[in-house]
Amino acid sequence: MTIKVSDHMPAGTLTHMSADGPKPVTTDELFKGKTVVLFSVPGAFTPTCHARHLPGYVADAQKFKDKGVDTLACIAVNDVFVMNAWGKASEVGDAVLMLADGNGDYTKALGLELDVTGYGMGVRGQRFAIVVKDGVVSHLNVEVGGEFKVSAADYVLAQL
Repeated sequence: MTIKVSDHMPAGTLTHMSADGPKPVTTDELFKGKTVVLFSVPGAFTPTCHARHLPGYVADAQKFKDKGVDTLACIAVNDVFVMNAWGKASEVGDAVLMLADGNGDYTKALGLELDVTGYGMGVRGQRFAIVVKDGVVSHLNVEVGGEFKVSAADYVLAQL
């Protein structure tokens, strides 16, 4: 079942790279008492994700903070080492928390997986953006097909 507006985010654990190496992050740590924009890309370094999706959030990070967003988080069905390398290559710094959903378990819990085995990429996450307030979905923007519109930083900013 796909998550929807007013649903509580499912419990789960993601991973990010800390100064001490890979570190698990529970959804409770991520969402409790915070406003978070969680956006998903089908894959690190893929064309639209690398050239447009992630850079939009990095460039607009301060605008999100000004609108009360505590955390911008990028999730992908990639391992933590790839997400860390992508974050470094994209110079995200502290602007965006780069989260690995290595096996796609959390993406599946959201009901937002994407089967791209026909392209040799396995099962990934759909392109989406979710605004989460204290663990509850307030906005859910899922792209249709290969589009890049409703999950873009400027579109989400306009909703806040």
